[in-house]
Amino acid sequence: MKFDGLEYISIEHQTTEFPKHFHETFCISLIHLGTEQIDFENNSLFCEAGSISITNPYEIHSNPLIDVKAPLKFDTIYIPNEIMKYGLDGKNIIFLNRKISSKKANQYFLNLKNAIESQNDLEIDFCLKQFTKAIHSYSQENKEEYQTLNFSSFREINTFVENNIQNRFSLDELSALANINKFGFVKKFKASTGMTPMHYILMKKIFSSKKLLDQNTDLTEIAYHYNFTDLAHYSKTFKRFIGVSPTKYKDEFSKKLN
Repeated sequence: MKFDGLEYISIEHQTTEFPKHFHETFCISLIHLGTEQIDFENNSLFCEAGSISITNPYEIHSNPLIDVKAPLKFDTIYIPNEIMKYGLDGKNIIFLNRKISSKKANQYFLNLKNAIESQNDLEIDFCLKQFTKAIHSYSQENKEEYQTLNFSSFREINTFVENNIQNRFSLDELSALANINKFGFVKKFKASTGMTPMHYILMKKIFSSKKLLDQNTDLTEIAYHYNFTDLAHYSKTFKRFIGVSPTKYKDEFSKKLN
C-alpha cells in the first residue's frame, strides 16, 4: 500500500472561518485548544479540546468561529477512503458519530501524525491500523462507494473543471455543459452542492495548487498559473480554505523534509 495520499496539517491559531467546502478524503481533526464548530446541512457539531472530529469524503460543511478572540488550535489528518479501507481490512465505512472522546484514540492519532512526518512506511502502516481500528466502533458499514456530489451533470462538469483547472471559467460555458441557462444552473448547482459554481472552482484551484507547493515553489508564479488576480488574492483564498497561508504551508512542508 502506498501512503502518498496521507497528509496532515497543524493549525495553531485559526482566526478565520472556513466557508462551505468538502474533502475527497476523511478529514479527521484532534482539537488541542478551543472549541471547533462544524456546520452540516441540518445540524452542527461542537468538539472541545481533547476530542476528535470527523467529516466523511464529499460531505459539505463549513467551520464558523465561535469566538474570534479565542483562537482554535488543532491537527488534521486527511485519510483517503482506499487507505481507510486498507487500515480496516477492506471494510468500507461511514461515520455517523463524528465526534470521538477517547484518550487512546487521541494518542493513536498523534502516533499516526508522527509516522506520516517520519515518512517511514512500516511505521505508517502500523500506526494507521492502530488508529483506524480505534475509531472503527464510531462508524458503520457504508454499502456504497463514496462518489462525487449529487448533481446529475456534476461528474461531467467536475471533469471539465479538473482538466482545465488553471484556466478562467465562465458560467456560460459551465451551464452549456449542463444544458441549462446560467441562472437555473447556479440555482441547481448550489442546491445540490451547497456552493456556487465559482466558489467550488476556487476551492478546487486551491486544492490543486496545494499539491505543487514545496520549499522551492514561487508562489507568485503559482498564483498566476491558476489565474488568480495576484499573490494577495491567492494567499487570501488559500488561507480561507486551508487555514494557513501558502507561505506557512511551504514552511511546514520544508520541516517535514528535514
